[in-house]
Amino acid sequence: MAQPTTRILAVLELLQNYGRLSGAEISAKLGLERRTVRRYIMALEELGIPIMTERGRYGGYTLIPGFKLQPLMFDESEAMALAVGLLATKQTGLIPTACASASAQAKLERVMPHGLKHKVRALSDSAHLALPTSQDNWEVKNEVLLTLSMAVSQQQRVLIRYVAANQHSSTRDVAVYGVAYYLGAWYMAGFCYLRQEIRTFRVDRISEVNSVNISFERPADFDVLSHLQHTIATLPREFTVKVLLQTTLDTALLYIDPTIGVLAQVDEGIMLNHQCSDLPWFARQLAFWPFDFVVHQPNELLLELKKVSERLNKGCEQRRNLAQK
Repeated sequence: MAQPTTRILAVLELLQNYGRLSGAEISAKLGLERRTVRRYIMALEELGIPIMTERGRYGGYTLIPGFKLQPLMFDESEAMALAVGLLATKQTGLIPTACASASAQAKLERVMPHGLKHKVRALSDSAHLALPTSQDNWEVKNEVLLTLSMAVSQQQRVLIRYVAANQHSSTRDVAVYGVAYYLGAWYMAGFCYLRQEIRTFRVDRISEVNSVNISFERPADFDVLSHLQHTIATLPREFTVKVLLQTTLDTALLYIDPTIGVLAQVDEGIMLNHQCSDLPWFARQLAFWPFDFVVHQPNELLLELKKVSERLNKGCEQRRNLAQK
């Protein structure tokens, strides 16, 4: 848990960055109680920080115009967060060259104490993150990702030039609902006015993006990651698979990734709807999961399950033969 001094300085950082914030906004951003926020404001005032307090329902806190604290030093936790963030950024393809990452780290190290600088450098040189790595040909232009992110924040539509997997190029007018990095690629989801429905776009396939001075209202309950998982799970493939899982939904979710298929509660258990292009792989998955099941379709899956069963029985038989020798 952060020390009180760190949290007090965090309040000051927020006021410097946002200009004016209500007590409720500070409380929400830092996870503090309202009375704790008031106590920290008083502590800053005692340190000589000039803060204007506006009371009442629409009140808030503002730094006196013209006041600017000298740059704060990073503590160890903040420095580690920055170093790990740079590692993740390189791996996700957000920074396309090692030069940009090295330059950013060098600038950060210049404002760190000597001992902390060496710790951060050691972490950067030795730590590895098990994140899905972006493919070489999936490079994302930083300006594209930044423009899309601003479109989400400001709820302004964009015009994109999109090159599909079949190399067909089209211009789309999109209300961007969210961007996310998932399974080694950056995606954008939003309402496409050409198709008149919510669509998903690979960001590396967007060759051009321009803001449009037309606003939209983003659905309050839209979850971009859930949307991506459902989209990937329901992409049409060679076989449509329906399997009844004799377990509970909570147990099924412990073993089945959302991208594998859609789980639905039915009277007999959990129905898994899966789009499959590799039935042998799916048969092995069914054998791995620790609950019984009934295959509704396709019949070809039953043949693959029989092959898995025969292979497992063969392994058991060979083990018995060895034990008898």
